[in-house]
Formats: sequence, structure tokens, C-alpha cells
Amino acid sequence: MNVLTEMAETVGQLLKDRGDTVGVSESSTGGLVSAALLSIPGASAYFVGGAAVYTHISREAFIGFSLDDHPGIRSASEPFVKIAAATVRDVLGTTWGLAEAGAAGPTGNRYGDDAGHSCIAISGPVDRVITIETGSADREENMWKFAKEVMVLFEAALREAG
Repeated sequence: MNVLTEMAETVGQLLKDRGDTVGVSESSTGGLVSAALLSIPGASAYFVGGAAVYTHISREAFIGFSLDDHPGIRSASEPFVKIAAATVRDVLGTTWGLAEAGAAGPTGNRYGDDAGHSCIAISGPVDRVITIETGSADREENMWKFAKEVMVLFEAALREAG
């Protein structure tokens, strides 16, 4: 069992104990967060759905979130992931919404963020948003690091929510 799966096991148990559900919108993690949450037996008790919303086409199709409705907001920013987390929560009718967007690498994104940049948001009974910078251009390493940070932030929010 890898570290991400171990973290998902803890998060999954907290969700089951609370009777809560979760929806996920992820970009630079490429589905790793959803896969980790789904790897736990009994995930159907808490996991409603998730999507790798890697492009504006998928973002609009899967969660109905268009940047045209949010002037001045750009992808891979804290305001963006806050809206994405709240939107996936609303669209799926879940207790919690998770969102991540960034630049895994090996280069930065078109918004000027360096590789290793990720913004993560939690929407629910407790809201959280953070930006992390790994300083690395290693795409796979960053994807795993970003996914781990989603789980760390989500577990902390779950514990704070009681």
C-alpha cells in the first residue's frame, strides 16, 4: 500500500464515520486523488464522482464551470480552485468538493506559473485553499506530491469539521 492509499484509507473512514460524501475536480493530479479514494473498499459510501478537468472543454462539460462566468479568474489560481471545489460540490450534491489545478511539469503553464505549482481547495463544512510550489520540474513526482497535499488538506478539514 502506498502513502496516498494509506491517506485515502484514513480519509475514507472519516467520511464514512461522518456519513459525508465527496466529489473531485482535478487537473494536474490527473485522477490520482479519485483513484486513491476509490481504491478503498466501501468507497461507494462516500465517493460520488470525480473528473480530470484538464482543459476548458472538460471543465465545462463535466462540472459546468466556464471562466466566461468569472471575469478576471484564471486557471491554476486560488480563486479558480475555490470556485471549482464549490461547483463540483454543488453539481454532484456532495458534502465536500475537492479541486486541484496547477502545472505538473516539465515546464510551467501558459499563465506564468512554474512547474511544481498547484492550487488546492476544499469546499464543505470547512473551506480551505492553499498554493504549493515544489520547485521541481519532475512531472510524475509533482503529480504525486499534489495528490498527497490534497489528502493532507482534506483530512485536516474533515478533522476540524468534527
